[in-house]
Amino acid sequence: MIDLKVVHLNTYDGNGGAGRACLRLSDALKASGIDSKVLVYYKFGRNPEIDTFSKSPLQKAKAVYNILSERYFAKWLSKSVKTPFSLQWFGRSVINHPDIKNADIIHLHWVNHGFLNPKFLAQLDELEKPIVWTFHDSNAFTGGCHVRYGCEHFHQQCGHCPILKISGKNDISHKTWMRKQQAYTKLNFHIVAPSKWMAASVKFSSLLGTRKTTVIPNTIETKIFKPYVKSEAKKVLKINPDQFVLMSGFMPSKNDKHKGTPYLIEALEILSRRSGIQKENIELVIFGNKENAEMPEFPFKTTFLGTINKDDHLAKCYSAADAFITPSLEDNLPNTVMESLSCATPVIAFTTGGIPDMVKHMQNGYLAKYQNAEDLANGIEWLYHRPNKEEIQKAARLSILTDFSEEVIAAEHTHLYETLIGLQPK
Repeated sequence: MIDLKVVHLNTYDGNGGAGRACLRLSDALKASGIDSKVLVYYKFGRNPEIDTFSKSPLQKAKAVYNILSERYFAKWLSKSVKTPFSLQWFGRSVINHPDIKNADIIHLHWVNHGFLNPKFLAQLDELEKPIVWTFHDSNAFTGGCHVRYGCEHFHQQCGHCPILKISGKNDISHKTWMRKQQAYTKLNFHIVAPSKWMAASVKFSSLLGTRKTTVIPNTIETKIFKPYVKSEAKKVLKINPDQFVLMSGFMPSKNDKHKGTPYLIEALEILSRRSGIQKENIELVIFGNKENAEMPEFPFKTTFLGTINKDDHLAKCYSAADAFITPSLEDNLPNTVMESLSCATPVIAFTTGGIPDMVKHMQNGYLAKYQNAEDLANGIEWLYHRPNKEEIQKAARLSILTDFSEEVIAAEHTHLYETLIGLQPK
């Protein structure tokens, strides 16, 4: 094993899917013998192995100012506060940090919310080090949006943005696109796409379509997210072991069409009317933050677990489920899907984004036709009536161990790093 130093940059320490993916990768690399460190813009937790650029009271105040300003102006300019958009007006320089100066590889992750704007991204070129950038969403190659919801303006130069209150040919999305183009001409970096869908999206983008891109999925702690005896896991949640448990992450609003919540509600209503379904034998269990959320009405008994902060308990929750369902309409490589499969719980989802990279139709889950509530209901019914559920549960676990384990993903990243610094043939 070569002496390779990698520093990962992310805005937050595990707050959100990208942060968790960043930390999981760094831990996997360290376990494989790589000197891997994580530097974040603002640190919420107390993990001593994670360093931050914002240590002093003044630095913390500046970071909070940048983060809140970026988010406030974006919400003020957007039609909906539920649709993420980044202006990237605010940022800070990072090139003088000793860990960055000493690193062999700089690995960028999610660097929005006032952290690295185009100006300070371009500044990284002064270091003359290989740069890897994992795209956890679409923002790097759009004029500001993180989730595109079918918009194809990024194929050109953005503009006429459907998210903005005031849009046109030269709107803020186009101006942001121009700033990014100027920065990217000064910066050489290698793109990592966690899913085939994200890689294809990059190829269609006018900003980065010609850049080298490697598909490497995120990883997961398979020793933490592991199967527990299903009947025992149900008892932990005080659920009758004979119940068919359908689990999902919390949907923030029944009217939030981008999250797919209306399709889930419709699918459950369709399911409840089918003759072969005994409503009293099905229980819907939902976890996640339900603060300030509109609570949808479901046709089955529903249990809300709230936010689950401990991964070992979350693994038991996944294990208690007979199926995990996500109605997401656009997602890169959702952690919840990977976590569920790792706990041997099959997944029901739409055929969209990077989900098909993990869910194999009728092997470890069910891929419903896009935006088709009827087929989503078919997936639930298929698992509900399946006689040998253990077979598909084993397939779910094996799919993660084979393609997404820490050892596999660490090895793929190490090979890429070595290629970029000239230790491996390209």
